[in-house]
Amino acid sequence: MGSKDQGGGAASSGGGFFSSFAAGMRNWGTSVHKSVNGLLGYEGLEVINPDGGTDDAEEEALRGRWKQEDRDGYWKMMHKYIGSDVTSLVTLPVIIFEPMTMLQKMAELMEYCELLDKADECEDPYMRMAYASAWAVSVYFAYQRTWKPFNPILGETYEMVNHQGITFLAEQVSHHPPMGVAHCENEHFTYDITSKLKTKFLGNSVEVYPVGWTRVKLKKSGIVFDLVPPPTKVNNLIFGRTWIDSPGEMVMTNLTTGDKVVLYFQPCGWFGAGRYEVDGYVYSAEEEPKIMITGKWNTSMSCQPCDQEGEPLPGTELKEIWRIAPTPKNDKYQYTHFAHKINSFDTAPKKLLPSDSRLRPDRYALEKGDMSKSGAEKSRYCPFVLNSDHSSVALAVSFYDSMLSAFQFSSYPWVSAKFSGLRNNRELRKELARPRVSNLLPDGLT
Repeated sequence: MGSKDQGGGAASSGGGFFSSFAAGMRNWGTSVHKSVNGLLGYEGLEVINPDGGTDDAEEEALRGRWKQEDRDGYWKMMHKYIGSDVTSLVTLPVIIFEPMTMLQKMAELMEYCELLDKADECEDPYMRMAYASAWAVSVYFAYQRTWKPFNPILGETYEMVNHQGITFLAEQVSHHPPMGVAHCENEHFTYDITSKLKTKFLGNSVEVYPVGWTRVKLKKSGIVFDLVPPPTKVNNLIFGRTWIDSPGEMVMTNLTTGDKVVLYFQPCGWFGAGRYEVDGYVYSAEEEPKIMITGKWNTSMSCQPCDQEGEPLPGTELKEIWRIAPTPKNDKYQYTHFAHKINSFDTAPKKLLPSDSRLRPDRYALEKGDMSKSGAEKSRYCPFVLNSDHSSVALAVSFYDSMLSAFQFSSYPWVSAKFSGLRNNRELRKELARPRVSNLLPDGLT
């Protein structure tokens, strides 16, 4: 080793252009390593502080939820999946999960559903689209959480009531590939979605591409909106501070009139430049800009009438149409108050199905802070998840029976009384495991 180092030193002292250039590159590399975009000793794995800080990269990594040995071991396991779709391919440790399932995550889009109420009541067709698009943007504040939700099993459901007069029902209708469907409505709108994702694992990041369908119908006017969201990228999965970005276009189309909204989500640049920013226009069916929309998806959105060049009309002002509600301070999972309501039995219907996500023992244990039990329960249910398909009703029924047996009903006595008889009623449990939500969806969404 000593002779090799000495040889390297001689080569450096030999002078010449290439030697000076190499030394300069080494110095530059050292400075980069100490910057926020430095490397943690892993070739090709860039560590970024999206908030634009100047902290050392290694300090950034230590702020993550993973211990160094956990990150190293997980990287050894995951590197073979680079370039693959890992939507349902990999069993992940519970340490990176939040106590919520993907079906419950789908319900988070309803936090600001009053914007759809306003859209239904609005007479201006272009302002109607501005309100509807602000509703579509509002969920991204919740989506910036970097914890992974639990994958639902086939036949799992989630229901929610007691919020803005809505009734929300979601069900997992396929596990390979993962696909959930949901229906929601109140007196102003109906909302239907087939949620399907494709992912691409890139080593220290994963790209998520939504390939499902979303429809919103306003009841007063009868118009129907189609929504196509932008892709999402989760950065620094293993090394560094994990953060989420959704660069690209969101397009909402009025299928009834041909009007549309095109919003561009700015990508995060150096030192956080452009992060959260959203800009775009409401266009008429003739593709003329009518309303300018601008804001940040983590703060607020505003709009203003514009001319055919996209410039604000004289005499008009920027009008705020959405702002985030106050959030809990120092919440472990960065939940909003609405996210806590999603897990609560206060928003559950009186006749809650035993297949509801709230009753999952692994999710419930994590919510109570018992990570060891959550991991054990998650592993115990893996056979049901890995072998489930559309014809495996018996597996789903067995899973729900396990859920009812394992769930700690002592915390919710009324739940225990309601479901105690279900354990001995196999036919009823078979019926509860049968797909239902898909029957509510409009043609073309199943």
